[in-house]
Amino acid sequence: MNLAEQVFNKMMEKDYCSQWLGIEPIILEEGHCKIKMTVKREMLNGYSILHGGIAYTFADSAFAFASNSYGRIAVSINGAMTFSKSAKEGDVLFAEAKALNVTYKTADFDVNVMNEQGEIYYRFRGTVYRKSAEVLG
Repeated sequence: MNLAEQVFNKMMEKDYCSQWLGIEPIILEEGHCKIKMTVKREMLNGYSILHGGIAYTFADSAFAFASNSYGRIAVSINGAMTFSKSAKEGDVLFAEAKALNVTYKTADFDVNVMNEQGEIYYRFRGTVYRKSAEVLG
């Protein structure tokens, strides 16, 4: 098991929100994470589309797993999302986070949330502060 997989497992032990989302890992590598979830009824807003906060949360989970995949604790200090298309109940979504720039203290990531065909629904960009403490320590 690689370091990114170990970090994911450790984080998921107490990440009750990601557990509730039903997140499944697809790719777990240093600086790169792809996860999957299915849109559930309780995730919908009053217009029967995925609530924006849930879409953000899903992208944020991929962001968290990717940014912590180096083994050091990383916490979000900035994040923004663009909503391009609405997801509906039963849609299977993937969130893929990739590192753009990693320094000793900060790192920037892009996250695309897409359907099974790769059509992008939401775009997220975030920055983390990288602590010196280890995730597994």
